[in-house]
Amino acid sequence: MCSWLGRWTLLVLLLVCSMHSVAFGNDKDRKPVHSQLWGQTGEQWTPTSRLPDFSYAGYHRGERPLPNTKADVSVKEFGAVGDGKSDDSEAFQKAIDASGGKTIAVPPGAYVITKMLSVKQSSTVLQGAGPDRSILRFVTPLNDIKPNWGATTTGRRTSNYSWSGGFIAVSGSFPRKKLAEVTKATKRGDTSLIVSSVKQLNVGDSLRLTLSETHDQSLAKYLYSNDSGKIDKLGNRASVTFVARVTAIEKELNKITLDRPLRTDIQLRWKPTIYSARSSVEEAGIEGLGFEFPPIPYEGHFTELGFNAIALSGTRNCWLRNLRILNADSGIFLHGINTTAENIVFESQRKVEPKRKATGHHGVTLGGQDNLLTSFDFRTRFMHDITVTRGSAGNVAASGRGIDLCFDHHCHAPHANLFTSIDLGKGSRMFQSGGGAALGRHAASWTTFWGIQSAKLQSWPKDWGPDQMNMVGVKSTEPASVGQGRWIEPINPQELTPMNLYQAQLERRLAKESK
Repeated sequence: MCSWLGRWTLLVLLLVCSMHSVAFGNDKDRKPVHSQLWGQTGEQWTPTSRLPDFSYAGYHRGERPLPNTKADVSVKEFGAVGDGKSDDSEAFQKAIDASGGKTIAVPPGAYVITKMLSVKQSSTVLQGAGPDRSILRFVTPLNDIKPNWGATTTGRRTSNYSWSGGFIAVSGSFPRKKLAEVTKATKRGDTSLIVSSVKQLNVGDSLRLTLSETHDQSLAKYLYSNDSGKIDKLGNRASVTFVARVTAIEKELNKITLDRPLRTDIQLRWKPTIYSARSSVEEAGIEGLGFEFPPIPYEGHFTELGFNAIALSGTRNCWLRNLRILNADSGIFLHGINTTAENIVFESQRKVEPKRKATGHHGVTLGGQDNLLTSFDFRTRFMHDITVTRGSAGNVAASGRGIDLCFDHHCHAPHANLFTSIDLGKGSRMFQSGGGAALGRHAASWTTFWGIQSAKLQSWPKDWGPDQMNMVGVKSTEPASVGQGRWIEPINPQELTPMNLYQAQLERRLAKESK
């Protein structure tokens, strides 16, 4: 009897598996689908493609792994207790000030922090024992500690901490000394520049090229491919920053060659100017920590008073790793160059604001250029989960997930940013964005979505951005459209190869450079 039942069960299982294979296809039988913009290994890509090269994002442009440093000192050597009751703010700041350039251990414990902690020296690392073991607790919002009132674009009084600032502030600056000016207009995709002088330039230098707006807003109009929407309130705030390394100098021609193609055109009316890309703060890290804020109800948009975790500004080649952020107004404001934020988890026990069903304002803001957010997990909803804004470009969000993510493009011409290999979860608000009226369309040119999974089909909102954008490997209600206008390849993201465009571009570049 048992033998007969066993044979019958096996037969049923084989039949079910056969039906499943016919209905859904075998994973082994599925053929990978390639985008016409990339091909199988990048053979269809060119530097002038509407698809930018995003491979320079992240810590040291993805060319080095994140450091694994050993602790030099401990916050407990400076009086930190970590009992969840004592105020450890002064001990933390003393440790930071006395240990610039060192790795500072935060041993297991719960540390109460009531003041903003400031990091202003390179190679300073705050290193916890893990986000569930080394926990920083914040009981008072930043605006009560250091009032910073402002107003929205409509004049509503609110705290500036609603969209900026963090309890740990890593602050650097970039040199303002001009090294040269570009003296000849150059096209996007080129790698050579004619400059006013090469006397202060050397092969191997990392340079920061900036473009500034004109009185008639020609730069904004260019970045939006002449489809900017209303820009009456944008003024002269559109800008471009591009960082590259010098590979060759021809002194007699005042000509330099860069190691990457230009992300935009260069026109002389935009005053193209070259500075050093070095920052006063580099190689700083925050890792292995939990950030916990009170589980007070979230009252909604622009009510935030500054329960914010981390803010980086003016930094380069820094990292955030293995962090858990609980009950935050905002999580991370990242305004710098070549910073990696990886393994970041967002959670909340706050009462949800009913209109937007959110528990906070901004999750991660990717300001600046060529920053990488990867391996993230949004277990709660913010008004704006991942934000790009104010000319930010070359930033990448990759290999993450959320319960119902949105990719907030916050006007001010954010361009050439990539979102790839991400699971939106429910997928009800992929394009939900803010930023204010008459500040340009939410997104500017070369914005790219690649390999995006979601429970719901996606449709591209009208007037959200110009047609010069890309949506590849997104389950969509939109028909395929390649060539001029919007580029849409509604490929099943699970069949799209590569699904992580950033990783594919990085591997291809590093392989070529190693030859």
